[in-house]
Amino acid sequence: MSKKIDPVRETDVEALEIAQKLVSETRYASFAVNEPETGFPLVSRIAACWDREIGIFFAASDLSVHSKALLQDPKCSIMLGEVGKGDGLAYARMTLVAETVRMENSHDDRAIFRESFLQTHPKAELYIDFADFGFYPLKVERILLNGGFGKAYHLKENDLSFLKA
Repeated sequence: MSKKIDPVRETDVEALEIAQKLVSETRYASFAVNEPETGFPLVSRIAACWDREIGIFFAASDLSVHSKALLQDPKCSIMLGEVGKGDGLAYARMTLVAETVRMENSHDDRAIFRESFLQTHPKAELYIDFADFGFYPLKVERILLNGGFGKAYHLKENDLSFLKA
């Protein structure tokens, strides 16, 4: 009988450095929600942002399908990491399993979110103040990190300290 090999490595300094790099370079992410009408997963691209004080968040219009889905079910996941030349599977990527709820536009911290978002996405100045746009801070439950071939990690809650100062 062959022994089953667990491909997930013990989280180490290298894993945390890869995760930190992915988060700090975040500009866009693949974003998955559950479609309310069918329960099927729905994936979109979002303009995401990471701020040391705030954590990871994104901005979206209330008119978008994924914003409407979040009203029904706040569970979501985002995948960070871009590919370059060659095999896209050789590049690091990270999936954050989370929940999120839209921040009210009247929230006291909206100006802080707005300023941080515009530092990452300056062209958003054109639409970010429209009434239908809101910010969605993520409450991260866990992280699945793939640092490239043979580098899989499951980050634990205490490993997530880099997400918020």
